Amino acid sequence: MRSLVLVVAFLVGLASTPAHAAPDAAKPKVRAITAFVQLDRARYEAQIAETMKVLNAAKAEFARRGYETQTVRIVTQPFGELVKGLNDKDALAFLRALDDLSQKQGFMPNVGPAMMHDTDDPAAIHLLAQVLSTLPHLNASAIIADDDGIHWKTIRESAKLVRYVTDHSPRSQGNFLFTATAMLKPLGPFYPGAWHSGAGKQFSLGFEGANIVQEVFGATHGDFDASVAELTRQLTIHAKVGEDVGITIAASSGWTFAGVDPTPAPLGDASIGDAIERFTGGKFGTNGTMTAALAITTAVKAVKVKQIGYSGLMLPVMEDQRLAQRWSENTYDIDSVLAYSAVWHRARHGSAPGRRLRGASREDFRRRRLAGVEMAQAALGTTATSQRQEVR
Repeated sequence: MRSLVLVVAFLVGLASTPAHAAPDAAKPKVRAITAFVQLDRARYEAQIAETMKVLNAAKAEFARRGYETQTVRIVTQPFGELVKGLNDKDALAFLRALDDLSQKQGFMPNVGPAMMHDTDDPAAIHLLAQVLSTLPHLNASAIIADDDGIHWKTIRESAKLVRYVTDHSPRSQGNFLFTATAMLKPLGPFYPGAWHSGAGKQFSLGFEGANIVQEVFGATHGDFDASVAELTRQLTIHAKVGEDVGITIAASSGWTFAGVDPTPAPLGDASIGDAIERFTGGKFGTNGTMTAALAITTAVKAVKVKQIGYSGLMLPVMEDQRLAQRWSENTYDIDSVLAYSAVWHRARHGSAPGRRLRGASREDFRRRRLAGVEMAQAALGTTATSQRQEVR
């Protein structure tokens, strides 16, 4: 009789377990705890010190719960406001001091968008080109589309900046610190697109969660409904922890918790490209890739926490090991990345070589190509208000 009870209990347990349930993935790393401040140049060092107390408290609270934090970050007011009233020489001196302070205090700095509207003076983005070519740690951006439409002038200025930084920064790496964004709202935690224009004393956070998608898609084998359900469940576990940490730190510090970006950020072999290949059974870019993108974004949108930022799919070609490999194998291109970006998400990618335009100079061609990529990205970004785009 006892054996019969055990067998019945075992069968009931099997029946209550989802057919495609994946074992809970290892805890993801906290990619970013990001603070937003309004710096006063006369007392910015004291402001940074106060901000670091909040960020370090959040980092310690995550550690207490068994999570490793990769980076803490500080975003200032928009670039033009930050250096307002300074000539280029004095602005560069101040920004160099801020860059140095970031290394002493252990945070990643971001000086926000150099152009937010097409009516902005392009002098700020011209100065930013010099900054990105000479200072190794300051992140920044430009907004090429928002609720008012596409910013054509900003697109052209951003392309000029990228070309300048390519030619003038060591190994062209200054461009990794810059992005052009479309339809991205303020207070998201991920760089380089993070920005704000308010009073500050706010913070948000995001995870490196691509490993979760890898584990889930490895278990669900292309079953769309099962993939969405299980990925939603597992992303929610960690997003809820993040939300609880945020609320706890906000209560103790007096700062405002802006929310969690549940985007499963990749890095290296924690690969969203590999996850998608586990879903499709083929190489990234082949049939099924769009469906996998939809599964991820559907799950992310279903995570019931206070969401902020991109809240979708991140495709950083030069930061994701599998995406970089498939790019070199020509299994996809810029157009396909932008197509995937139409599925409720933003895409972050690098440019690729192309054929030279007949009758155009090499420099003119390069600028046109860069501008063309950003124009396509901005156009996609404005087709629906739920889409957020970033191009690097």
